[in-house]
Amino acid sequence: MNRCGPIVLFAGALCSTLTLAQVSSAPPTGLPVPADRLAAGSTLRLAERSTGDLIAAGGRVEVDAPVDGDTMLAGGELRVRAPLARNLYVAGGRVQLDSEMGRNLRAAGGQVELGSSARLGGHATIAAGDVSVRGPIKGSLSIVGGRALIDATVDGDVTVTAGQIELGPQARIGGTLRWRSEGELQRHASAQVAGPIERLALRDLGREALASDAGAFRWLAGAWWTVGLMVVAAVVLAAAPGLASEVARTWRQRTGTSLLAGFVALVCIPVAVVTLFVTVIGVPLALLALLLYFVLLPMGYLGSAIGLGQWGLARWRSEAAGNLGWRIGATCLALVVLALLGAIPWLGGLVGLAMLMIGLGAIMLQLWPGQAAAPAGS
Repeated sequence: MNRCGPIVLFAGALCSTLTLAQVSSAPPTGLPVPADRLAAGSTLRLAERSTGDLIAAGGRVEVDAPVDGDTMLAGGELRVRAPLARNLYVAGGRVQLDSEMGRNLRAAGGQVELGSSARLGGHATIAAGDVSVRGPIKGSLSIVGGRALIDATVDGDVTVTAGQIELGPQARIGGTLRWRSEGELQRHASAQVAGPIERLALRDLGREALASDAGAFRWLAGAWWTVGLMVVAAVVLAAAPGLASEVARTWRQRTGTSLLAGFVALVCIPVAVVTLFVTVIGVPLALLALLLYFVLLPMGYLGSAIGLGQWGLARWRSEAAGNLGWRIGATCLALVVLALLGAIPWLGGLVGLAMLMIGLGAIMLQLWPGQAAAPAGS
């Protein structure tokens, strides 16, 4: 599977003239729809064909129309019922796939299910607490999870690491089955495996299996971290909309000052903590400062996501800039973009550090009255 696929997808989407639009049963606005499509909102139902790439995030996302390009979805509950011509990248609490997918699948979530009507033309990599595969897969299948059920045809090799592994009566594996579990493999009498069946030791891992599982675990951890930040962003935007707006405005209008303030905070707070630890009387204050420091770090990253999301919302959907649902959706999309940029070697680390410092600085500037405000005329 091409690891650069999501990055190329987002790069192309950001370079295109995109419309940030919440897709629902409401009548069309009459605005021209670009080839690539970017959608966000609390509840999305995509019922119009996407001729390019589709990127969508929300509490509940349903894809009911074909997508001609790559598809990336993020949210609490995700369901795909329409054909997807190319790759699908998805992360959510519950993922249900009931469609034909032309190429590869990479999925992470609490529960991931390929229904009996699903068809996958390429390879699948799935990391989830509960995985069910009931639709045929033309390529190989890799699963990391708590429970894994395979009850469909897989033409290639299958590698599974899970607490519970089951082969259903419709399981037809054309290649090698490699499995790793503390329990025993549950195999129905009608299940068929054309190649050898290899049980991998829990400690003595093969190099190829180790690399595959480590990559899947990293992807799963990153996906859940991003989903967790989405939840925190929704809470912050709902509970403190004024503060979030000020942070976003400072992030956009005083980027250089925010970067400097973030750098100072990033460096000086640990130095102050060490200094306080030297004096016995300052230990409680040092512990409190250290705790606040570790809270501020993810909040700084989140501050940049809010700023980036509000900038995109003001640019492409200015009339919805005051709507809470749109603000949450735009921030979620910004978090996905930052996560994908962070996967780029070297450049990703620099981007992440810069976003952390700018967001942290924008937050710190709120502590000084008058300092966060934009200069007159800006």
